[in-house]
Amino acid sequence: MIVGGAQENTLLTALGHIEKGHEVTLVTGPSPGPEGELLKTKKISGLKIVVDENLVREINPYRDISAYFSLKKLFLDNSFDVVHTHSSKAGVIGRLAADAAKVPFIVHTVHGQAFHQYEKAWKNFIYKKSEKIAARHCHKIFAVAQAMVDQCVAAGIAGPDKYKVVYSGIELAPFLNSADDCELRRKLGIPDNAPVIGTVARLFPLKGYEDFMPAAEIVSKKHPETCFLIVGDGIMKDSLKNWAESAKMKFFFTGLVPPSEVHKYTALMDVLVHLSLREGLPRAVVQGLASGKPAVGFELDGTPEVIINGKTGFTVKAGDVSGVSDKIIFLLENPEKAKEMGMAGRNMVSEKFDSRKMADILEEEYIRGLEGRK
Repeated sequence: MIVGGAQENTLLTALGHIEKGHEVTLVTGPSPGPEGELLKTKKISGLKIVVDENLVREINPYRDISAYFSLKKLFLDNSFDVVHTHSSKAGVIGRLAADAAKVPFIVHTVHGQAFHQYEKAWKNFIYKKSEKIAARHCHKIFAVAQAMVDQCVAAGIAGPDKYKVVYSGIELAPFLNSADDCELRRKLGIPDNAPVIGTVARLFPLKGYEDFMPAAEIVSKKHPETCFLIVGDGIMKDSLKNWAESAKMKFFFTGLVPPSEVHKYTALMDVLVHLSLREGLPRAVVQGLASGKPAVGFELDGTPEVIINGKTGFTVKAGDVSGVSDKIIFLLENPEKAKEMGMAGRNMVSEKFDSRKMADILEEEYIRGLEGRK
């Protein structure tokens, strides 16, 4: 189970239900890759974990069919009351298998769309067709943002009545109680009083680094003391380091950081920037706001649902590099306004994005769904 927003959501959901006294089985596939292994970083007492070696991310007809039959057998053998699927391909296979096993209540969460403008047309056709079929084999679909519901309905996946927005919760306490750690600053090499612009995202294409880097160059020219903190790892690390060095910018790369330690790094930031080009609802922004930091992001997908423009930060049109740099500079030059926005963000996140509240809402939906099928 890789380190990622959807995976963290799934694990927190499972742990939340265990705390409520429910028996929970988590089914996952193998997770090789640079993202890291989430289950190694999290206490999982009381959680039964089943690793299905055929439940892989890439399309593989033999393994996909094998996963369907192994999941169907698992569901039949265990007589689950609820099957809750996540992720695109696993969500399709899991829902079909659960329906074939006559699971009483089947639900799915949309964390982001498999179909999008950066994907090939034939793949988008397959993804949409698969999601339409899978939607007919479940009782309810949750989405981490209203934007996801709107996109699914527009694509004809299912009608609006089938959807419900359930914001993806986080463990709030570490972020709400976080503070700038002088020792961590020194360890990273960041000067004590230097302003820090940060981002938390895997170092992969479509995560926004193609726009973040030129925006950072503009900021650096006006405020050369500014430091840029990149929290994450991935295939673009070397190219981004070379870019930063050639532009003589002050960049600091943390490498892979366990989810349980992200709050230590958001606490160092003055502004969190998130420029991903496809996003369900940006978990990193929620984490930054919980730390009391204003955010700057693109006006797409679920981002405007957490970066309330002019209140918890700023959104600009996707690809507007000068707009991003202007907003960062404004926040650096207006620290009181930045603090006000950060506090507004913290209050909003505290109200809407507590993982326990997420578990409460889902439990209510499960119970309501099961009662409706008696």
